[in-house]
Amino acid sequence: MIEVKQKPKMQLSEKVCEIPEALSVYMNNIVYKMRRRGDDIRVLSLGEAYFDIPMFSFENIDFVKGYHYSESRGMPELRETICAYYHDKYKSNIDSSNEILISAGSKPLIYMAFQAVLNEGDEVLIHEPAWLSYPEEIKLANGKPVFIPYYKKVDEFEEYFTDNTKMVVICNPNNPAGRNYSREELIHLYSICRPRGIYILVDEAYSEFVLSNEFVSMANVVPDKDGVIIVNSLSKNFGISGWRIGYVISNEKVIYNILKLNQHLITCPTTLISLYLVRYFDDLIKITTPQIKEVVIKRNEVVKYIESLAIKCLDGNSTFYIFMNIGDYKYSSLELGLYLLMKYKISVVPGQAYGKSTERFIRISVGTESIELIKNSIDIIKKVIESNEYDEKFVNEELEKLQIKIFES
Repeated sequence: MIEVKQKPKMQLSEKVCEIPEALSVYMNNIVYKMRRRGDDIRVLSLGEAYFDIPMFSFENIDFVKGYHYSESRGMPELRETICAYYHDKYKSNIDSSNEILISAGSKPLIYMAFQAVLNEGDEVLIHEPAWLSYPEEIKLANGKPVFIPYYKKVDEFEEYFTDNTKMVVICNPNNPAGRNYSREELIHLYSICRPRGIYILVDEAYSEFVLSNEFVSMANVVPDKDGVIIVNSLSKNFGISGWRIGYVISNEKVIYNILKLNQHLITCPTTLISLYLVRYFDDLIKITTPQIKEVVIKRNEVVKYIESLAIKCLDGNSTFYIFMNIGDYKYSSLELGLYLLMKYKISVVPGQAYGKSTERFIRISVGTESIELIKNSIDIIKKVIESNEYDEKFVNEELEKLQIKIFES
């Protein structure tokens, strides 16, 4: 042990100290801890769907090559495969050499996109309900998040524009509401943003989780990608969330700026996973497509059940999420979420995670549990809400047993 006579307080980044944990991840980390001690949890909080996916053979893959670095833009063969898929499915032409970059998940790519185009103090408009990491990533990129309430329509977005507005962020299809932005809405949004020099970032991570041809990619609406950034996720759409791999599509200048960040932060996506996806891309599509259809149908069946109980949800018919209103419940969505988890072993994500106007909601995911368990859990949630059931002392004692601090927003 080294003896040090003077020990001044060590500095931590003020910027990082001021951002909260990701609330959905916080809730799921509690779930993991409770499961490790033997609790049987009904998981309605996970941001993924569980698919039945076989382990394809690695015999036809260059395993030795997988030990090493690969291209920072992503393996050319995988870029070409994704671009061909976007062309076939979404009628979008993407230059695999200059307009796409693959990295370790869509989450860091969204952050890199913010870093690539924002300067200090730039405002970024976020349409609620919004994925919880957008505002924190914007802050880390020295931008200022500005929220547009969930009840505002696209043709009302201009009310929030200022001289400092440099980007609008939407999630299409939306996490957590499951709504799709129409072609007309996307065209209108571009028509009011591009003349003002405002980027549009579209998170298309749930593009596969749509039953009809309702989904329209921004890459189809703006073929030259001028002023638009599109982010998507192979991890999410293929049901392989643990294999962190996503991609970003934009014009050559934006992709080059993101490339520099990727080189310094990530280097390249995981080479072995890239090789695996090149080899089995079509097989994964064939296996997951019918399962995606099943989970979206299940989602819409659960919505009908919730509405039959006179409980409201935000409009939507895609993804595997439901954004359910908690009505006149006396306590916060966070208090409800923690109480449901500690008392009834049901995990949901509190609505406060998704914006300033969404406190009176909870997000329910139907991707991991049977429809019978989900419906039974909804019945319990309804009972808790209507009876204003809550016990702060009990919740705090349970969190203490798990050695988990109360969430700080």
